[in-house]
Amino acid sequence: MQIEVNAQKRSKQGTGASRRLRREGKTPGIVYGGKQPAVVIELDHNALFHQLRQEAFHASVLTLNVEGAKEQVLLRAVNMHPFRLEVQHIDFQRVLADVKIQMKVPLHFTNADQSPGVKLSGGIVSHVMSDLEIRCLPADLPEFIEVDLKDLALGNTVHVKDLQLPKGVEAILHGGENPPVAVVQIPRAMVADEAADAAAAAEAARAASEVPTSKQSAEPAAAEKGGDKDKGDKKPEKSDKK
Repeated sequence: MQIEVNAQKRSKQGTGASRRLRREGKTPGIVYGGKQPAVVIELDHNALFHQLRQEAFHASVLTLNVEGAKEQVLLRAVNMHPFRLEVQHIDFQRVLADVKIQMKVPLHFTNADQSPGVKLSGGIVSHVMSDLEIRCLPADLPEFIEVDLKDLALGNTVHVKDLQLPKGVEAILHGGENPPVAVVQIPRAMVADEAADAAAAAEAARAASEVPTSKQSAEPAAAEKGGDKDKGDKKPEKSDKK
């Protein structure tokens, strides 16, 4: 997908100049890297804001058109206003066709509803990762990486090394790590219900085991109480003395 970004060179720099640009509906930015010096630029805020809403804009080689001069760049940083929907500043980095780049690309999960863990066992898919850092030549940069979950059973996990990466693309891993990407697990509500049922069954069993003991201990107490009552009701014998 080819995305073109239009910009103009910026003559004035500094905090005051950037503030004036924003009031005029512009966004200050910079493009750097490659074999050329850095250039400060300005972009139309509304057009840029709508482009930033596209997922591909964040993981594609972009064409930056600065007053008719076009070059290939990557989006490297976006600074947003703390509470307004306003782009404060944007950074682009030039890319060279023969130099590999590092980028984070989004993961797209497919066939989750067809996986045995979901379809047959009632599990849910938990996404541990939402994007993956990769290394490749600019021409090989994918917009996203697909994660197929059709064979994932309950309790099973997809790891980074299980992914089918496009040709020329490698995942950036450190040492022997192989982090999880997604897992099918039992819903928490189901686990809580099972635990509650087990606790209730255990309580019922305990209560049932205590009933005979209580009955047996009550019988002697009742007999003893009855004996005391008989003693109290017995009338004294009359004396024969006159």
